[in-house]
Amino acid sequence: MSPTDVPADVLVPYSGLAERHGPWPAGVTVHVWDGETPGSVPPQEVLDAVGFWVMPYAVPDAHRLLARLPHLRAVQSLSAGVEKLQPLLPANVALHNGRGLHDASTAEHALGLILAAQREVPRWAADQRAGRWEPHFTRSLADSRVAIVGYGSIGRALEARLLACEAEVVRVARRARPQERVHAVDELRDLLPHVDVLVLVLPETPATRGLVSTEELAALPDGALVVNVGRGRTLETDALWAETRTGRLRAALDVTDPEPLPAEHPLRQAPGVLVTPHVAGGSASFRPRAERLIVEQVRRWGAGGELLNPVAPPRAETTTGPASVSVAAVRPEA
Repeated sequence: MSPTDVPADVLVPYSGLAERHGPWPAGVTVHVWDGETPGSVPPQEVLDAVGFWVMPYAVPDAHRLLARLPHLRAVQSLSAGVEKLQPLLPANVALHNGRGLHDASTAEHALGLILAAQREVPRWAADQRAGRWEPHFTRSLADSRVAIVGYGSIGRALEARLLACEAEVVRVARRARPQERVHAVDELRDLLPHVDVLVLVLPETPATRGLVSTEELAALPDGALVVNVGRGRTLETDALWAETRTGRLRAALDVTDPEPLPAEHPLRQAPGVLVTPHVAGGSASFRPRAERLIVEQVRRWGAGGELLNPVAPPRAETTTGPASVSVAAVRPEA
């Protein structure tokens, strides 16, 4: 992937990687830009030699450097979702995502949101501050039916944790698999009345945008919990507000539409709604995993090998109907 006529230099967001993980491949020069430190941008003659760029994570305007990398051939994003980055890349630049880096962290956060909502942790925290002692029974995650919509690597990580909590899991994926008792998306509304917790782990695409809206939410039973740790625009905010303001449904959201959710937005004050500021992927487990991926990619780049996690160019998607989503139920062993 790094022929002799392509600049071999690499730009990474972290310093000290060679000291922590071993020397870089012979012939590869590695530069550092974290995207945030003032005055840290390498001089243009250095940027001219960069063929592979590992973008800094959670730096909203990091893409501004693209215009200064004339010989770029590959970009590594440390995010799993790259739908906003894809349109910004030149056609001849390969894109690789951070698939797997956020699995444990996001699954932990989703599980934490579910447990906090089911066991009413926000209420107990408020009672603590107010000096109240008013115990009562709560809902449970055990024996609940949880649908994971967007069953990929994060969904699998979440499923493992849910099964350990003795929940029943309903998998919702992109394609139907009849041989595995997987249902098509047009059966989803028939399943929703029997779902206690609906978890969205979806990327944002034309097909997934607004996938869960008024009709889907109306199909959920009273008291059901809606969790979103994917992308905010996959869930219709106005429809969710209509269901949560009366207390019929509850919600635990790490992503919202709009984002950030305005301070005055009524969803913040709706009963049974818990909002965190898009932090599911940002835990202590991320940095070590990100460093290992970066080091592996740079070594592959230096050896002229295939880079991990390639992202296919976006295809034109039809918006005339819902995405092809499938569902399979997995019960914990007795």
